[in-house]
Amino acid sequence: MKLYYVPGACSLSPHIVLNELGDDFSLVKVDYKTHTTQDGGDFFARNPFGYVPLLELEDGTRLREGPAIVQYLADRKPALGLAPANGSLARYRLQEWLNFLSTEIHKGFIPLLYAVLAGKYATESAKPKLAHRFAWIDEQLAERAYLMGDTYTVADAYLFALTQWGQASWLDSVYKADIHFDDLTHLQRWYARVRERPAVRKALADEGLKVTTRAA
Repeated sequence: MKLYYVPGACSLSPHIVLNELGDDFSLVKVDYKTHTTQDGGDFFARNPFGYVPLLELEDGTRLREGPAIVQYLADRKPALGLAPANGSLARYRLQEWLNFLSTEIHKGFIPLLYAVLAGKYATESAKPKLAHRFAWIDEQLAERAYLMGDTYTVADAYLFALTQWGQASWLDSVYKADIHFDDLTHLQRWYARVRERPAVRKALADEGLKVTTRAA
């Protein structure tokens, strides 16, 4: 398998999950400005939308969209428990989390990461909304170790990648959301717990990202 990624982008989530599986895979770095791969190839030829993540399977099949990719990966090794069984209520709860993270957190960051283009009104309205969403997540983590309860799942990998965006600049100094989580104690404990997973630390190291001691 091949994972096309941009360091620190949402592709960090499937990168972590691939490490959890322990299967062989290769990483293909994408330049987010030129949309070229590390070997000079045109990334638009692989994904017409030009964004990561993109997972290429052994037979050449390509999967886009992080939530779909991480569920596919989890189902390759169901014994690991990275996703509940298909058809179960717990699986729909997982999809509920993945959809929430995708639409309310991931997309919520975009006006802040592109603040110059979005303008003052967009950033001033986006920041409190995103902070409210994270405060709600903090409440959910008050009595559980992970988003789904006692079991770590692909939803935690996705949230970890997004939480990195609070202060860490995942592209360059222009792209920084300036969201702080200092008062979200449950989120902080969750972050520390997930950060210590070998699969997470390896993904951060492989992408050249700093392993921070706490959420931003």
